[in-house]
Amino acid sequence: MESVRAVLIDIDGVLTVSWQPLPGAVEALREIRGAGLGVVLVTNTTSRTRASIAETLSGAGFEVTAEDVLTAPAATAAHLAEHFPGARCTLLNSGDIADDLGGITLVDDDTVPDVVIVGGAGPEFDYAALNRAFGHLQRGARLVAVHRGLYWRTEAGLQLDTGAFLLGLEKAARVEAEVTGKPSPAFFGAALARLGVAADRALMVGDDIESDVLAAQRAGITGVLVRTGKYLPETHEKASGTPDHVVDSFADLPGLLGLGRAG
Repeated sequence: MESVRAVLIDIDGVLTVSWQPLPGAVEALREIRGAGLGVVLVTNTTSRTRASIAETLSGAGFEVTAEDVLTAPAATAAHLAEHFPGARCTLLNSGDIADDLGGITLVDDDTVPDVVIVGGAGPEFDYAALNRAFGHLQRGARLVAVHRGLYWRTEAGLQLDTGAFLLGLEKAARVEAEVTGKPSPAFFGAALARLGVAADRALMVGDDIESDVLAAQRAGITGVLVRTGKYLPETHEKASGTPDHVVDSFADLPGLLGLGRAG
């Protein structure tokens, strides 16, 4: 751990649940920053913009700004600008992420799009919306997904997320989505570039063993799984690989890093 110079941190399920701080998370992040380690918050959250996330976390006691946050929607905008410049896009998403999608041409339901963007699931994912997206895909539109998460944890328990609907669209339209958030290697690469560190000098902390931890490890980043948020013992046991480290919560991270905390 002495070689670690920066930490990538998932937000939902690691620092917070339903935007309420988990025990010890505020203090642990403060200690990590105090040790001079670089920090970037990497999230597939699609219900809020970077600015809104930073404002909410700051209000909860976390010392963060919008510059500390890398969202999957922001990564999606960069991906589309590079690979589909000028494309007409339609967005299926729950929440307002327009500010993080700057530069993308969004069209209304009456315009045939070049790209269907699937964001975070919510009430907007009804039959009419999914069937409309299916129709666009049949006519040749490309499918871009912000993430593949099957579920996430709220104060009310586990809730269905994008991946449950995305699988159906892919099977029905016989296409494969391009994923721009975690577990995309490009997303982790963007985080490392922001921190200015090599993969072997960075640590990724997450509650999703596949998309957060094992995906980061495949990118050369040390992975740490926390037993909070969406963590389930059975998911851990059946995972496609083994995390480098497992801790009970983010509050244990300073101790793992040798920063003097007992955990």
